[in-house]
Amino acid sequence: MIDAAKPIAGGMPRAALVLLLIASAAAAQERKSGPTPSPPGAAVYFVDVKNGGTLTPKATIHFGLRKMGVAPAGMDRPNSGHHHLLIDTPMPAADRPIPNDFNHVHFGAGQTEAEIELTPGEHTLQLLLADKDHIPHNPPVASEVIKVRVVSPTAEPVAAGGGGGGAVQQRPSPPGARVYFVQPRNGDVVGRKTLIRFGLTGMGVAPAGFDKANTGHHHLLIDTTLRALDERIPNDFEHLHFGLGQTEALVTLPLGTHSLQLVLADADHVPHKPPVMSNVIRVTVTRTGRKARPRRHHNR
Repeated sequence: MIDAAKPIAGGMPRAALVLLLIASAAAAQERKSGPTPSPPGAAVYFVDVKNGGTLTPKATIHFGLRKMGVAPAGMDRPNSGHHHLLIDTPMPAADRPIPNDFNHVHFGAGQTEAEIELTPGEHTLQLLLADKDHIPHNPPVASEVIKVRVVSPTAEPVAAGGGGGGAVQQRPSPPGARVYFVQPRNGDVVGRKTLIRFGLTGMGVAPAGFDKANTGHHHLLIDTTLRALDERIPNDFEHLHFGLGQTEALVTLPLGTHSLQLVLADADHVPHKPPVMSNVIRVTVTRTGRKARPRRHHNR
């Protein structure tokens, strides 16, 4: 039997050593969280979706946040972060970047709402805030896990005027309105994290939900084209929304060659009529952000 009061080498009682080891283990466990602190009382929550609620396969979800601000990924601001939606998955590791896949949806542009598509059936949803590097804060700022049931609508709504399914009213764009890339340019070689700047002439920028004539907000299409010009632009990996009115964004792209296109949309994420779209540009992403140097062959 071990005598807890008996000193060990160095004069420390065994009980004190045990307490020290427990405290060290607890401290190590506490350190397994992100490097960015969150303020006391910070909370993230679903605005319009409740536990046990019912959704359609394509639904718009609004994110709420208290005692913190929203900032795009890559932007280092105190007491801020950007949203992530966890779908049918538990909380990821708190000390590493949140994965980016179909179960972990990133809103790195600073979006506070999203149109998501879910298959019919039961699903779990959870919101998780993360810092500029997609790492949860310390302590993590996460919503409760809610369960929702997704059901297909009994009938497709018909647009006013007898238009096709899904069509909505489009706001007019003024003559000469144009959106374009300030950077990068067509043919540029960029790094995986690249700053994209949006240019706009003949119109103003306004956040999503703000209905003002001759204004809109930017959307970035990556390796895709719009399915229809009279429908809301999807919100997924290929269609990035900048609903806060951002005119630039730090975007992470996989290695390889990609096509990029800018589209302006109205308060409801619907392209204007006629559409205000940039030319499609192509960029090549390398690890260094520079062109690969040709290998030199040395004569032996």
